[in-house]
Amino acid sequence: MSVISIILILLISFLAGLDGILDQFQFHQPLVACTLIGLAAGQPAAGIMLGGTLQFLALGWANIGAAVAPDVALASTAAAVVMIKGGDFSQKGITIAYGVAVPLAIAGLALTMVVRAVSIGIVHGADAAAKSGNIRAVERSHYFALLLQGLRIVLPVALLLALPADHVKSILEAIPSWLSDGMTIGGGMVVAVGYAMILNMMATREVWPFFIIGFVLAAIPDTQITLFGLGMVGVALAMIYIAITNQAGSSNGGDANTGSDDPIGDILEDY
Repeated sequence: MSVISIILILLISFLAGLDGILDQFQFHQPLVACTLIGLAAGQPAAGIMLGGTLQFLALGWANIGAAVAPDVALASTAAAVVMIKGGDFSQKGITIAYGVAVPLAIAGLALTMVVRAVSIGIVHGADAAAKSGNIRAVERSHYFALLLQGLRIVLPVALLLALPADHVKSILEAIPSWLSDGMTIGGGMVVAVGYAMILNMMATREVWPFFIIGFVLAAIPDTQITLFGLGMVGVALAMIYIAITNQAGSSNGGDANTGSDDPIGDILEDY
């Protein structure tokens, strides 16, 4: 792996750590982090596949009350690095990296607790600076706290990058077949559950036609329509949906109190 690739991976990991708190640009999401790391390492396809699989798993992770969800940023970045260092970009290698992500995400909670414990002292320092009117000290406290969040992800990723590739390959190859097969089965189940969660959240009569069209198009062989063609069809469908939505809004006279939350249904019921 080149020096530029290592620097880019560390930068992506740092941004993922920051965005795990800021939640602005979604760098911590598996689909984004794994794709960017795969792109930096010259394996964008494998990064997308790993990120997509982890994204379905992360759909069920949420902070509820005092319970903190597993660290999705560390899971995404570390799993991508493990896959790259292992050198196996097949479905088996992606599945093994996915299986490694879960314990790494749980282990990341320990780092989160350490950083948040340190942040308590930083907050008290910022309060004292605010009382004395030292605004720059308050700003420095915020920046330092964010720096710790970035280092929380960068340091474990840097340790993984420092490991020789041969060591990582030997460790991954030592995994017994029954465990790797179990990871494959579990990964398939997670994807199915992820799809079910998405359908449960989005299943309305206004989007079901698009789901049906998408599944039909996906069944067409690659020799007849490429992924780029499917993407263009998706863009066209999105434009059609936006146009219909705008038409429904204008037909209601711009009154938000009229009609329903189903613009396509409103149009169909007018006929």
